[in-house]
Amino acid sequence: MSDPLPFARPEPVAAPEPTPEVAIGPTGRPVPEFPQPRPVTRHGGARVVAMCNQKGGVGKTTTTINLGAALAETGRTVLLVDFDPQGSLSVGLGLNPHEMDLTIYNLLMQRDVALDEVVVPSGVPGMDLLPSNIDLSAAEVQLVHEVAREQTLQRVLAPAIGQYDVILIDCQPSLGLLTVNALTASDGVIVPLECEYFALRGVALLKTTIDKVRERLNPKLEIDGVLGTMFDGRTLHSREVMERLVQAWGDTVFHTVIRRTVKFSDATVAGEPITSYASASRGADHYRQLAKEVLSRWPDG
Repeated sequence: MSDPLPFARPEPVAAPEPTPEVAIGPTGRPVPEFPQPRPVTRHGGARVVAMCNQKGGVGKTTTTINLGAALAETGRTVLLVDFDPQGSLSVGLGLNPHEMDLTIYNLLMQRDVALDEVVVPSGVPGMDLLPSNIDLSAAEVQLVHEVAREQTLQRVLAPAIGQYDVILIDCQPSLGLLTVNALTASDGVIVPLECEYFALRGVALLKTTIDKVRERLNPKLEIDGVLGTMFDGRTLHSREVMERLVQAWGDTVFHTVIRRTVKFSDATVAGEPITSYASASRGADHYRQLAKEVLSRWPDG
């Protein structure tokens, strides 16, 4: 009896490569890995960014302070501009609004006051401050009678463009003449938005204002991004607001989301950014991540 035909031995099949798990962020989209910011070899040519939302209490000042500090950690030179008569940015960095000899009001309304006379150190290496107090509220009335009133802030900030890499303007919660000045002076706008339904409703009105300023006063103005703040992932409401925000604004919404934490309030009382007050906290990590994402969106980031 002849031997049976030998069976062909199957070729070994390589096991499939495991598919890496993709992290899904609070925005419902995969979270990309943002590159480390490139080192800065020469300072100047600042990008001017307005932190703007006509609704109060959405995190404009908190974001201005902490994003500025996180950008300064990357080696950028940063100027924060307190353009709100409430002076919250100045107070949040430890200044007493009643003890200021010169503020941005003097810079706007007095031709003999120079930028260097008003700028003060913030306490953060690489980050300076143009302070403000209630005097600024008078500027909105006085500027009405000025020639080229919408370009006043742009004129007084011109000397700072060559000194800094980033200028962040903390706007007041309104769409008045001061805010129009800030938008006219800016290259971009960041819109902090509390993850709450009523905050979501007002963004359309802000976009209309930004579009009008772009058409009539500042053709280069663009929206750098919409930032979800005060996010609480435990609530369905916060998650739904983020979902609606991404549906309406798409990739304009930052992947980074700022979650609620008591450390922000503690840092404000201490008069310093969360990146130095609680450097290892989740809030500090969020703003460092935001700094990377913001720089990745800027042309010269």
